[in-house]
Amino acid sequence: MVIITAIASVLLAGSLVYCLLVILAARHYLAATQPPAGGLPAFSVLKPLCGRDEGLEDNLRSFFDQDYPDFEVVLAVHDEDDPATAVAGQVMSEYAGKVSSRLIVTGDSPIPNAKAYSLNRLVREARHELLVMGDSDIRVRPDLLARLAREFGDPGVGLITCPYRAVGGHTLWSRLEALGMNTELLGGVLVARLLEGMKFALGCTLAVRRTVLEEMDGFAYLQEFLAEDFVIGRTAASLGHEVVLSSSIIEHHIGSQDMSSNLSHRLRWARSTRRSRPVGYWGQIFTYPLPLALLLLWATHGAAWPVAVLALALRAGAAVATSVFVVRDPLFRKQCWLLPLQDMLGFVVWLGGFLGDTVVWRDRKCTVLRDGRLQVN
Repeated sequence: MVIITAIASVLLAGSLVYCLLVILAARHYLAATQPPAGGLPAFSVLKPLCGRDEGLEDNLRSFFDQDYPDFEVVLAVHDEDDPATAVAGQVMSEYAGKVSSRLIVTGDSPIPNAKAYSLNRLVREARHELLVMGDSDIRVRPDLLARLAREFGDPGVGLITCPYRAVGGHTLWSRLEALGMNTELLGGVLVARLLEGMKFALGCTLAVRRTVLEEMDGFAYLQEFLAEDFVIGRTAASLGHEVVLSSSIIEHHIGSQDMSSNLSHRLRWARSTRRSRPVGYWGQIFTYPLPLALLLLWATHGAAWPVAVLALALRAGAAVATSVFVVRDPLFRKQCWLLPLQDMLGFVVWLGGFLGDTVVWRDRKCTVLRDGRLQVN
């Protein structure tokens, strides 16, 4: 019991320091100065689609309804019978004559990462140098392209990745996941940005120069990975291009998953992260102060309750810094009482990430290899 107490004390101390770093990193992000206004370069917005996500029409409209003079939207489905085809056609017709757009049919993906396969095709179809890639469950503000244009005004910037506010669906599991994304995940992103700069990307929405993408052999290389978003950011940074965390906050509508689907999704994400950045994955232990505080309380038979109270206060402070001040989640105040439950569930999923390398991706059973590549079983 003495050994457990010592280990729990050291881990919890590190976790409390981490909470303070999250608060500092949030302030650092919010204090960042905006680059001066520059030109208005043309953008190609690339949208891989698969199925009819909850709120898909509104998500797509937000990319068409940009307050920007020069852009195109190119969408892709694997099959003409995909439910997303009709939705895409409806939105495209609404903006006909206003926004240049087209839909391509890629055929079935021969590789496990069907999204990356679609993006590979979309990049070849795009007309412009600046490429914006957005998932189908993303909703953006009308000033997204204007903000990206300003941030691309620095020629040293090769890639821009957008932080997001997760919006849960009607189920408890989706609300818990959204709470974790807006606090735990975003906190990790901001701390990494503070300590070492951006050397990765978030795949929900990112923008990249075509020349930078070609320099890394494009999606012919990236499509081999499960976490192709992380790899594209890491590779861009390693090639000497600046990766920027955008000032534009987007919305990630994660849908109303049931318990089984949600946990399967989380485990796939955890196992991918463990392979993509193994050292960072071990370091995630410090993002769970509440489970560590409970472990210390158990080991000390409740004697460490003042430290547990401090852990709760700092975890709450870090959550407010990211969820309220950075992404301005309007639901946080109503759902903050779920934070301890989310932290316990997140901790269990993190442990599960160590137990095996098998994931199910688009109904295909795959193994995540040590370098993050996917191998079909």
